[in-house]
Order: sequence, then structure tokens, then C-alpha cells
Amino acid sequence: MASYKKVTETIEGKTFSLETGKLAKQANGSIFAQLGETQVLATVVSAKDPVDDNFLPLTVNYQEKAFAAGKIPGGYFKREGRPTESETLISRLIDRPLRPLFPKGYNFNTQIIISVYSADDVNPPDVLAITAASAALTVSDVPFEGPLAGVRVVRVDNELICNPSYEEIEKADLNFIIAGSSDAIMMVEGGADIVPEDEVLSALMFGHDKIKEIINLQNQLVSDETIKREFAVKENDKALEEKIVQAVSTDLDEAIRVKLKQERSSKTNEVYQKAFNALSAADDFNEKEFKNIFDSLKKSSVRNMMFDDQIRIDGRAFDQIRPITTEIKLLPRAHGSAVFTRGETQALVACTLGSKEDQQRVDTLMGEDKRPFMLHYNFPPFSVGEVSFRLGTGRREIGHGELAKRAVEAILPEPEDFPYTIRIVSDILESNGSSSMATVCGSSLSLMDAGVPVKAPVAGIAMGLVKEGENSVILSDILGDEDHLGDMDFKVCGTSEGITALQMDIKIKGISKELFISAMTQAREGRLHILSEMAKTIEVKKDEISPYAPRITTIQIDPAKIKDIIGSGGKNIRKLTEDNDVKIDVDDTGRLNVISLNEENCKNALRDIAYIVREIEVDKFYVGTVKRILDFGAIVGLSPTLDGLIHISELAKERVKQVSDILNEGDEVLVKCISKERDGKIRLSRKAALDEDIDNYREI
Repeated sequence: MASYKKVTETIEGKTFSLETGKLAKQANGSIFAQLGETQVLATVVSAKDPVDDNFLPLTVNYQEKAFAAGKIPGGYFKREGRPTESETLISRLIDRPLRPLFPKGYNFNTQIIISVYSADDVNPPDVLAITAASAALTVSDVPFEGPLAGVRVVRVDNELICNPSYEEIEKADLNFIIAGSSDAIMMVEGGADIVPEDEVLSALMFGHDKIKEIINLQNQLVSDETIKREFAVKENDKALEEKIVQAVSTDLDEAIRVKLKQERSSKTNEVYQKAFNALSAADDFNEKEFKNIFDSLKKSSVRNMMFDDQIRIDGRAFDQIRPITTEIKLLPRAHGSAVFTRGETQALVACTLGSKEDQQRVDTLMGEDKRPFMLHYNFPPFSVGEVSFRLGTGRREIGHGELAKRAVEAILPEPEDFPYTIRIVSDILESNGSSSMATVCGSSLSLMDAGVPVKAPVAGIAMGLVKEGENSVILSDILGDEDHLGDMDFKVCGTSEGITALQMDIKIKGISKELFISAMTQAREGRLHILSEMAKTIEVKKDEISPYAPRITTIQIDPAKIKDIIGSGGKNIRKLTEDNDVKIDVDDTGRLNVISLNEENCKNALRDIAYIVREIEVDKFYVGTVKRILDFGAIVGLSPTLDGLIHISELAKERVKQVSDILNEGDEVLVKCISKERDGKIRLSRKAALDEDIDNYREI
């Protein structure tokens, strides 16, 4: 562990500080990072002995402490429990750019834990956590080919802002988290409100410039005491490697060219088993070593085929999209449904519409957050022909669902125009790459099938990259094997006009700006093709929402009348909902929603609400109910909160001796308002309304 050191720098008007050697000194590396009054502690510990396998056993855990924001956790136990979706997503954000920077062959169990210990209401801790994790690795003895840094870039009123406040994030039309080294961008995650590609690219380059400044700050932590541990990279048995090459080269070349996934997998397994059986009969060797050599040979064969033959695994051109079929209205009881199939990847997507009370409530460090839009992505094992008894939602499913949610959220109507809570569920029924992008496309179709007035259809495409030295090829609509064997997974979502979401991860140390631009351009061409295929099924929303969806009618009332709608102890609103079998929600601005599955019930509720909040005008006619009989007249209820007086002289055209000769309590009566006094008293006349038909005024 390094000795105490603290470095500080002002970047974009905000003070960063990184401190080591004071806290968590038994970890291999620790950093206490601060931005404003937001503080995180990042620690890294790596085991002393390697695992017997050819992979990096890295675990990243980001965790938020409720006390950091001066809060006590909810629930019975009053302590933090399993990771929230937000913590899981941020853990993935940290893991993805760090992983490629561990040296090849490093196979020691490594755990990075980042804890939020102070959270102000200005600076989000997520990007600070990325930088802190990198700095902890940088000062540790763990081999790491960094440092890297993370920043958030938003755009507010056409001005780019680095590491914005929560308030600025809320106002932004572009919001990206970027991680990178001094040389290149390594990870992008974020969304935009249909922003053109060139403007998105400018934002990413702006963020990379700020990343370089933060990396310079990390480099100041490195001292002569920072010595990286040495480790031995296990070399393959050259003799065994040569035997495997001779045994499989011809058969493997044929196997990787089989177009269908399951057939290709079966053929490849046959080649593997045939070579293993033949060689193991003559030689004694470790099967793990055999498998590692075989997998490496398979990867090289696929990549060489792309460079030498200029074709892909399934025979497509590099920019060619797999065949697409789409269908809507598959599920009669779902409010909207769609099946999107692209090659061997298929998503069944359902859309459900609900009311305000269906919104998701999420506890965060900043308080309770209400979310009117949810998208849940499910990846059952049968989609890849496997058996699994894992319960619950995995990190990958949460991450894919969040990406699709971000892509679709940008096209949703404003709540004022469409006051529904929306939930989308995407079940992946078949998968061979790009299932999250199939979810985006299927979600767009299901929303339009549900009658949601989206701003424009949205589609997604996953791009890949294979790079060897100066040679590189960019792949559109990648297969699962191309994702696994390639160097980049770049998901681009948007409408025909611009970007709504991006996610990029690379397995190499970075890509040039030119390659990035080429990938964005090729992705746009592919996205437009996919949108044109989707338009063959449905191009605009349906005219009506499903008959099984709730009807929500929105009206605006005087905020001063809210108390009349609610009534004493909620009496009025309870009666409205029970009598009409509806749900009613009203906010402080007087915006009132009536929710019902029955259109007639909705009309009745609106009539009753209009009755409660109506304003009485002079010279207008109203239907009221006699509440009390007095010696000099009658009190008539015009609404639950408004009464008026009919003087005995205004009861009839002839002289009336007793009020009870004309009216009794409970009688329905048509009256005309003849005056409204300054003190609010309302004077009514039955006499002036005798020539009118009461039925003409019952709905008012």
C-alpha cells in the first residue's frame, strides 16, 4: 500500500481530490475521492494465487450507504440489503472499461469495492466512482494498463457541460457517461433526445478532452513506491498447439462457415471432440489447455476469414443486416404487442398501460423517485437452447433493459399529452446476438400497437469491430459469436432523425476517432434499413388504445377547488370513485385524471366532478336540491360546497303563504341565479325558471 498522498485539481470549475494511504490501508490499493461534498472510497484486493483457468476473475461492487445522504434505510431491518438496480448498473459501468486494461494472462481473483460515503444534492457519485476505481488500481501493486477516467457530458441550451449537477442533468437533451484512457474512448453509456450523430460525436470528443485532465491528476499519485507485482503468463505447449492445428485446421474452417447457430455449434463441437479423442489416445495432456488452444485457434480462424475472404460467419457482407420479420397484435389481451425477429434473434414484446398509481417508486440517495415508464428485459435459457435454474434477474438483464429503456424513453409523449404509466416487457425467445436491440425495435412496435402517440419509431443496431494491427473491419448487426470473438460491441439506437441511446464497450485499448465515425455512419445506414422494415407492419400509432386498457380523461380545475373534490376526510373523492367505479388522481396544479375501464363510468364521474367544481353565474339556470326549509325561503344545494337561497317571493309567480306549500326537503328544483353578493351569498329564483324544461339542464 502506498504512503499517504493527496492530489487536487480544479476541472470545469469543480474541485477533484484523490487521496491514498489514509483509509483502508490493508487493501492492495485504496482511494478516497471527492467532488464537491460527494465522496467515494474505492478499494482493490487481488488474491496472491492464480485460479486454474484462462480468464480474469474480476468482481466490481458499487454500493450506496443511506447515511451518505443523511437517511435511514426503509424496510423492517433498517439496513442496506441486496444491490438495487441502480447499484448494479453502476457496477457494470465501472467494470466494463476497467476489464480490458488488465494484462492478458492475469488470472488472480480480483475484487473492487466502491462505497459512497457522502452524497450531496449536486454531484452524482457514479462517474466519480469510475475514476476512483481506476486510481485505486493505479496506486496498487495489481498489474493495470491504465489509468482511465470517467466523466458525464450533458448538453443544456446547446452548451456542453462536463460533470454536471443533478439540476443540469434534468434539463439536458443529451446525457452520456464516457470512460477512456489518454489515447482513446473505451466505454460510452447514455441517451439523447433524438440528437444527430455529428452532435453526439462532438459531445464524446469534448468528454475525452476532460478525461485527459483527470488522468493527469491520477498520474500524480504514482511514486517510486508503486511497484506492480510480477506474474507468470502460462504459455501454451507449442508441440500440442501444432498437433491441434494439424488435426482441426480443415474441419474447423468448414465448421465456422456453417450459417445457422445451432448447426455451427454442433459442427464445431464435433471437430473439437474428434481432435481431442484422437490426440488424447496418444498423448497425456490437460483438457483445459487443449480447450484454450482450440478456442484461440477458432478465434483466429474467424478473424482471418473476415480479413482474407471478406465474409462473415454467416456469409453476409460486413454492412448487411439479417432478414427481418415483424408482427403486431399477437397477444389479444395485452394493450399492445409485437414480435420482432432478426435472423436467429427474436423478441416478444408486450406493452401495458396503467394509471398514475402504477408508477414505480424507487428509493435513491436523493429521495423517492417516481417512474411512469418501465422496461423489463428477460433472457430465459431456452432462447439459447440451454438449461438453467437461476432465479431472479441477472446483471446482464438489468443492463440490457436499461439500455432499451433509455432508447425508447426519448420517443414517448409528454405526460401532459398522454397521462399513462407505461410498462414494457421483452421476452427474448431466441438469441443469436443483438437481443437488446431487438427489444428496442419490438418496444417501438408494441407502443404503436397500443396506441401510444410516440414522437417517431425507434430502432437499434449492434455494431462490431475486428482489428488486427492497421487492418480493421466494422460489422453491422453482429451475431453472438462475432460479439464474443470481436473487439467491440457498439449499440446504436435512434429514429430516422437522430440518436436516442448509445452503449459502447471495447476489448482492446481503444479505437481511433476515424473508426468511431465510420461505425456511427454504418450504424445509421443499418438503422434506417431496420426502420423501413418495421414500417411495413405499422408506421404510426393505432387510432384507439386497446379496449382492455384504462381510459384516462384529463381536465384542468381551479387549484382552489381541489379541497372541494377531496372533501372533508376524503369524503367527496371516495364517493366519486365508489359511485362511478373509477380512479381519480389530482395534483397541486389542478390537473385531474379520471381513470376507468368503462367509458360511461368516466362520463358520469366527469359530470359529478363538474357539478362539484362548477362556478355559479348570474342569469344562468341550475338544477339543485332543497336542503332546508326556512320561514322566509329555502336553501338549495347547487353542489356539495355551494348553496343558494330562494326567497319566498321568488318561489312562484303567485303569492306564497308557506314555503312548504311549494317545496319540501330533498326536492329537485330548477333555479335561476339572480345575484351573487360580495360576501359570496347566492340569490336564486324558482319563479324565473318556471318556463324552462329542467331536463335541458340536468347535465350541467
